[in-house]
Amino acid sequence: MYKSNQRSFRPQGGFRGGRGGGGGDRGGRHMRSVPKSVILSVIERSKLTAETAVMEPEKVTHAFSDFALNPQLQETIRAKGFTAPTPIQDQAIQPILDGRDIIGTANTGTGKTAAFLIPLLQKISLDRNQRVLIVAPTRELAVQIHKEFRDFARGLSLRSAMLIGGANEWRQRQDLKDDPHVVVATPGRLKDFIESRYIRLSMFRNVVLDEADRMVDIGFINDIKYFISLLPKERQSLFFSATISGKVGEILTDFVKNPVRVSVKKEDTAVTIRQDVIRVTGNVGKIEALHDLLNKKEFDKVLIFGRTKWGVQKLSDELVKRGFRSGAIHGNKRQNQRQYVLEQFKRSEIQVLLATDVASRGLDIPDVSHVINYDLPETLEDYIHRIGRTGRANKKGIALTFVD
Repeated sequence: MYKSNQRSFRPQGGFRGGRGGGGGDRGGRHMRSVPKSVILSVIERSKLTAETAVMEPEKVTHAFSDFALNPQLQETIRAKGFTAPTPIQDQAIQPILDGRDIIGTANTGTGKTAAFLIPLLQKISLDRNQRVLIVAPTRELAVQIHKEFRDFARGLSLRSAMLIGGANEWRQRQDLKDDPHVVVATPGRLKDFIESRYIRLSMFRNVVLDEADRMVDIGFINDIKYFISLLPKERQSLFFSATISGKVGEILTDFVKNPVRVSVKKEDTAVTIRQDVIRVTGNVGKIEALHDLLNKKEFDKVLIFGRTKWGVQKLSDELVKRGFRSGAIHGNKRQNQRQYVLEQFKRSEIQVLLATDVASRGLDIPDVSHVINYDLPETLEDYIHRIGRTGRANKKGIALTFVD
């Protein structure tokens, strides 16, 4: 590899990107970061909290064997190594089995996907006419949910379809023609298929809105309201969101009836994550500081966040030139390219993954040693979700933020 002082890198205009690249694939949100003072305040508070924090596990009152589940489903749960439910699974599985609507307040990484998949699969195993629609904000999260569905559904002979942009539309139409028991979709592609009459939402009596706050955040609130208007009145509705306020609350009145509320929302910043600031000067100082960090042995699986599609690709290309095993995911890449790079990172075939905020929510990437905010996020909530990609499952992680 090159030594830090052997090259200087002067990208024209820095890594902020240009028109069409803003907001981490958010469709044109204004390019304005949360004030540095806010991030610095959060980081300083996290240091004080870490000194006195005591990790107390939340109480779990059930075992998986307590739930009336299909024997094949119980066997799959055991085979996956699930020894006990997570707190949200403990709270949500039985009400869903009982047919109740749910409002779940939970961060990513709490096991909520299994919390709704397990009871819904049980419901289908008892009645093969049941159909389930799961709507997720991003392609990556939809892929992850679909994969978990296929893992849990092993041996149950269930059909599924995944409707996401950037993937083969003909294949998705064929999957819909097979009358799938479960459809996992992102809002944009789902709307396309509704308008082209390949799918009728009136057939779905079990509906999950996952990461609802993220869907609202990236501009899908009107689409979500439209979907709800097409659903049958008699249905089971499961609503999961990290926060429920403002526009997110607008959806609830028409979506859920007499819901059970479950909440396992963690503190805004987990005590398992050590946060710090890296002071840099200009674009040259920034890339050289990053180069020096990545050369350190402990930086073995690093997720770097930038603000724009153009920026993260430019930075990834530069790191490859410098000898680092690096890849990037963003909205300008086809879905199969994004998924391939993501799988490479999960398998530790590449050391560094660069991403826009498309990767900050919903993705469960094991053993990320460091998260680096190369560019400041747009909101404090984005910062919380970015750094939450490390320090998962009670493991330790480090989050570093570059500040001019």
